[in-house]
Amino acid sequence: MTHASTPMGEQFELSASINGARQFAVVSQVGAALRRLSIDDVELVQDYPATIAAPSCAGVVLVPWPNRVAGGKWKNQGREEQLLITEPKLNNAIHGLLRHHAYSRVASTDSSVTLAANISPAPGYPFELATTVHYQLLAEGLSVTHRLQNLGTDTAPVAIGAHPYLRLGEVPIAELELEVNAEVRLGLDSSMIPTGEAIPVAGTAFDYREGQLLGQVALDDVWAQLIRDADGGSRHYLRAADGRHVELRMDANFGFLQAYTTASFPGTNGPVHAIALEPMTAPANAFNSGQGLHQLQSGQVWEASWGIGYSSGGGAQ
Repeated sequence: MTHASTPMGEQFELSASINGARQFAVVSQVGAALRRLSIDDVELVQDYPATIAAPSCAGVVLVPWPNRVAGGKWKNQGREEQLLITEPKLNNAIHGLLRHHAYSRVASTDSSVTLAANISPAPGYPFELATTVHYQLLAEGLSVTHRLQNLGTDTAPVAIGAHPYLRLGEVPIAELELEVNAEVRLGLDSSMIPTGEAIPVAGTAFDYREGQLLGQVALDDVWAQLIRDADGGSRHYLRAADGRHVELRMDANFGFLQAYTTASFPGTNGPVHAIALEPMTAPANAFNSGQGLHQLQSGQVWEASWGIGYSSGGGAQ
């Protein structure tokens, strides 16, 4: 494991050879962001120049809420709270309180790292939490486990998200098929806040259950009512024409998946077309709607996990 100083702080390198598969990952100190992931030399996470901070929240951990809070306003046991507006264009508070925070390393091996950061009472969020994120290379690929503990005396509303930009080697994003295993898409207003409408995907352009070629489609959408595995988790994919695929897997805590595309992600060799597939335990504005929101009692610990895998077409790795 080596470390280098960048705008994203120290870079923690993980490596492993498991069942003959060579795995390599890089996690940044700032935002506990996933910076790189490769399996058998196939790059699975979109990279960006070492001289800049994570663009568009690339790879960053999103706590104690992912996505947006409308107007930064919500009610805490009847008392109105006002979060800092961090998305001025749409007048929202976006992506939690730690995306620009430098985490501390608390444990590491050649194939894993655990990073920690505390949330102190802040404007609009008067709670104290201890958080960690554990990255581990395993036979099935990268596993990411989030752990939140309420250090205060009051019950704290919390949600967890992450913002990885996935890729499949050098295959252009437009030539990949996206498979989202979900039954509905949430309706959004002009500020990207859910309207409360759950729209069945069947018969619509947002039905990705059988996979659709991405082409030049522009997405900033969230899916719910995920199709669950026997253990309660779900799996979603980017697939290439040659049979290879990258898999995003989420445990039962994650009930929502956001897909966001951009044609101007700042790659290492210039702008590239990129797609973020974002696991979320709650959708935007959960502090107001309560949808997917977890109530963490004093002293209580909550863990949630997701991961990224790769198949060369001959079986999952």
